Amino acid sequence: MAYFDASSAVPLHPVARQALLASLDEGWADPARLYREGRKARMLLDASREAAAEAVGCRADEVVFTSSGTRALHTGVAGALAGRRRVGRHLIVSSVEHSSVLHSAEVFEADGGAVTRVAVDRAGAVDPAGYASALRADTALACLQSANHEVGTVQPVAEVAEVCRAAGVPLLVDAAQSLGWGPVEGDWSLLAASAHKWGGPSGVGLLVVRKGVRFAAQGPVDERESGRAPGFENIPAIVAAVASLRAVRAEAAQEAVRLRGLTERIRARVPELVPDVEVVGDAVRRLPGIVTFSCLYVDGEALLHELDRAGFSVSSGSSCTSSTLTPSHVLKAMGVLSEGNVRVSLPPGTAEADVERFLEVLPETVAGVREKLGAPAPVTEGGAEELLVDSLGKRCPVPVIELAKVFGRVPVGGTVRVLSDDEAARLDIPAWCEMRGQEYVGEEPAARGTAYLVRRVS
Repeated sequence: MAYFDASSAVPLHPVARQALLASLDEGWADPARLYREGRKARMLLDASREAAAEAVGCRADEVVFTSSGTRALHTGVAGALAGRRRVGRHLIVSSVEHSSVLHSAEVFEADGGAVTRVAVDRAGAVDPAGYASALRADTALACLQSANHEVGTVQPVAEVAEVCRAAGVPLLVDAAQSLGWGPVEGDWSLLAASAHKWGGPSGVGLLVVRKGVRFAAQGPVDERESGRAPGFENIPAIVAAVASLRAVRAEAAQEAVRLRGLTERIRARVPELVPDVEVVGDAVRRLPGIVTFSCLYVDGEALLHELDRAGFSVSSGSSCTSSTLTPSHVLKAMGVLSEGNVRVSLPPGTAEADVERFLEVLPETVAGVREKLGAPAPVTEGGAEELLVDSLGKRCPVPVIELAKVFGRVPVGGTVRVLSDDEAARLDIPAWCEMRGQEYVGEEPAARGTAYLVRRVS
């Protein structure tokens, strides 16, 4: 089985396993105690904090260990907003942040705060000017991921940090996807990350709060971890997490070149091997191991099941939202196809032979799923100036498939009106037009659902 879902979790690194087993006998005691066992535990914890700070590029007393990356983000957002409450109650996030950040923003908004969501381009990147224009006198905090978890696009963190710093606004960076590859550049103020993203054990997160940043921890305060992460520290897991971070960093430069070559091969060959495919995300500013593509006329869940049967573990859309019936918020913000989306994220050590086998299996697998869904074949020219497609009650990609089946029956300048009550159609029909070079006219209210109007231009 080839595991291609490193964006969700990386298999435990051998160094992490060794460190975990070794520290189980030394790091079990309370590090706050002064007796021998407590001192041993404290030494392990302090050494891990120093090593983590070195990897991040900060002071050791700026690092706290949390129970997860999600907890680190929730704590960081809430604490920074509370610490700057006198400045104002305005938060800035990008529209493609991880759901952990967006959920924090929703809670803040429900409590009376104001949230500005900065848009991204079709590659999934923000424009620093978007953050500059979103800044206000009452802005308490801005958040930006270092790299996107679904499409791999690397964000201009240093440029956004400079804009925020000039305005006196702290920037919190979600570095979960990128920290294993290197430190985050720029004059950021807070940073969060998660060990299972770089081959450490799950249940360990990092939160960094730079000196001078106003921060007020929320909830019951504990004397541990500077009062910012209550509860008894899981020292063996922390030791393993930091040991694996150092290990992957030592291999990062060489492995990044190798994985980038493999993902470039996938980016180039998938559109050649499979018709009606769009590779999404920035082609240059991207993480080494992630490549994402969208297939027309394919249900993403069905395609993942077939690839799983063929021996490949991949994901579709967001790993945190793929179980819902709503489109991925990242793909929606980018304006790309939400159905038939495949994210291949290669863990370090991925074999070239596995990538080649994936490229061999993919075309037949996509064709099989399309056949089951009744994907369109070429149709002959017709004479009707406008056709109506009733796709009410049908989930995408069916409305797009039915649009494609009849589209050739209208002459150039003719239109097709698609009725649909699936939320994904609002994203997928315009994306189909973009991929096909046709004109998306817009949407109109209908007695049931929504009418989407498409004009044939070629």
